[in-house]
Amino acid sequence: MRQTVSCADIVNLAAREAVYLVGGPFWHLPLGRRDGLTASIKSVLAQLPSPKASLENNTAKFISKGLDLKDLVVLSGAHTIGFARCVTFKGRLFNFKGSGNPDPDINAAMLTDLRSMCPNRNDGTGANLAPLDVASYDRFDNEYFTNLIGNVGLLESDQGLMADPQTGRMVREYSFDPNLFFEDFAESMFRMSLVGVMTGREGQIRKQCGVVNNDDGY
Repeated sequence: MRQTVSCADIVNLAAREAVYLVGGPFWHLPLGRRDGLTASIKSVLAQLPSPKASLENNTAKFISKGLDLKDLVVLSGAHTIGFARCVTFKGRLFNFKGSGNPDPDINAAMLTDLRSMCPNRNDGTGANLAPLDVASYDRFDNEYFTNLIGNVGLLESDQGLMADPQTGRMVREYSFDPNLFFEDFAESMFRMSLVGVMTGREGQIRKQCGVVNNDDGY
């Protein structure tokens, strides 16, 4: 029996396969989501958590989507792989919150390394990349949480998880128990995959993912 796989489904499937291929958990995904008819980068940026935002601000964005604080912490663990541009964390290195000084919570050795990668200049170095997980940026594991305990989280929003007693407790739990992290990550990814799903006659199934169908679609 053939099953419809939409462009929205492909995004979810690609995320799952990418995580699994670098050692992360696998989770089942229902298919048949409908694709949207419009797209707005302004709307997307307003709804996504920010690497420079407070824990309270990012938590509110999760709650607005039917997710919770636990989802925020465990999904932040996706930062165990990949890189971030200097522009997303440069303020921590030189002028944290307008103080003229670096973030006092940042590890001293890490600060030195990051300043060499991201000098305090208004040039193209803002696009330079630094690993989100200094221990294992190309492997999905729980080292991200261990990094936070050692004050070597790269993004302000990451390291900020240690400043709150409740999220700090979860960070320590995931650092201690990789199996718990994997189980909860798979569950939260499944929960997130159900956010804003369109079904029935809503939206359409795009024939080309980058273009809305010219006809009525289906």
